[in-house]
Amino acid sequence: MRRREFISLLGGVAVAWPLAGRAQQAGRMKRIGALMSIPIDDPQSLPRATAFVQGLQELGWTVGRNVQIDYRWGAIDAERARKAASELIALTPDVILVNSGVNTAILLQATRTVPVVFVTAIDPVGAGLVASLARPGGNATGFSAADFSLAAKLLELLKEIAPRVARVAVLRDPSVPAGSAPYGAIQGAASSFRVEVVPIDTRDIDELERGITAFARTPNGGLILVAPFFATRSRDLIISLAARHRLPAAYPSSVFVSNGGLISYGPGPADQYRLAAGYVDRILKREKPADLPVQAPTKYLLALNMKTANALGLDVPASVLVRADEVIE
Repeated sequence: MRRREFISLLGGVAVAWPLAGRAQQAGRMKRIGALMSIPIDDPQSLPRATAFVQGLQELGWTVGRNVQIDYRWGAIDAERARKAASELIALTPDVILVNSGVNTAILLQATRTVPVVFVTAIDPVGAGLVASLARPGGNATGFSAADFSLAAKLLELLKEIAPRVARVAVLRDPSVPAGSAPYGAIQGAASSFRVEVVPIDTRDIDELERGITAFARTPNGGLILVAPFFATRSRDLIISLAARHRLPAAYPSSVFVSNGGLISYGPGPADQYRLAAGYVDRILKREKPADLPVQAPTKYLLALNMKTANALGLDVPASVLVRADEVIE
């Protein structure tokens, strides 16, 4: 990560705090809370925070002049998320930005009055975050993750780039709402691709490592990740296990490919943060989350790591290369 650049971005927030109190008293300064599951030094932190701030700037909001942002990073488990949510609510923000459906649910347990804008939430209706996509009905709205059909698309891509794969381990998290639905989508498509599907639960790291090691003892295997929230703290381990056992793997986010994963297909997370700035803007201008429909991703990115493909001895089809939005040599 370009840490100096990130500190500079957030430094504007920190420096603005003393001025923020005076500006708020004059009725000019608005306050945004941001509850992030990823740590501050994660490679995803800078592009996401930058996209959000730039989106606000395009709408007339400048950090330190008419808005301040209070970040809480690294809320990667329930205990940390509850603590961070309490801290943010105590600051009486005008709106809170939160990533992931898991952390949104925790935040909504703490407040049903502070407006909430979520990003990358899986199945927000099924998870109980909103009453419906068109009319959320409560104090939360935002941007959902890709629907469950994306999981079947990952299977299609995996077979296209690694046609010898006959068995697929699906890394899932059944402990969260909708955690098993992507696995079901892959099961439904498995027969058409002539593959056997095996679930591997990701509730803890030891379980994950044992599951992948046992699965890899039989040849012609591949991996598909459908538990991105868990993978926030286990990304490097998953990528290294796939490499160690020579398992072609498909992921829902390009950040895995940037760190050595084989192939990914999914919405660009930074895009949702820029769009979220638009909903935050509307809420700061007194619109209600209950009236703002939940939006689904409209842009998907295909990323490929050729170094990893070569290490696995894969001959990448031209049909994949020509469609790729990002190719890492």
